[in-house]
Amino acid sequence: MTALNVLGGPLEACSFSPLTGYFRDGCCNTDEADRGTHVVCARVTAEFLDFSFSLGNDLSTPRPEHRFAGLKPGDRWCLCAVRWKEALAAGKAPPVVLEATHAKALDFLSLSQLQLHAF
Repeated sequence: MTALNVLGGPLEACSFSPLTGYFRDGCCNTDEADRGTHVVCARVTAEFLDFSFSLGNDLSTPRPEHRFAGLKPGDRWCLCAVRWKEALAAGKAPPVVLEATHAKALDFLSLSQLQLHAF
């Protein structure tokens, strides 16, 4: 079955460079093993990266052992839905690519919240 995005269409790729996704397939696909629910395709900002770092998740430092080059502002990345929601509450939510955000995000966020932050 084809994964759907939050708009009800086919899930589009989020990023191949850097390679993102729980499965590192470029898409914000998910399954039961994805405890972080990495389903929100966001275009990260410096403000968001600092926010994430302040909560103990350093997304900027390269981690080659995890096939992770480190993010810089402007990169697109599949974020955990709960972390994006935390960033939203703190006024630091990065823009969202709706066509590449998995429909599972709607279990945590409203479509209107996402649309207000559409890239």
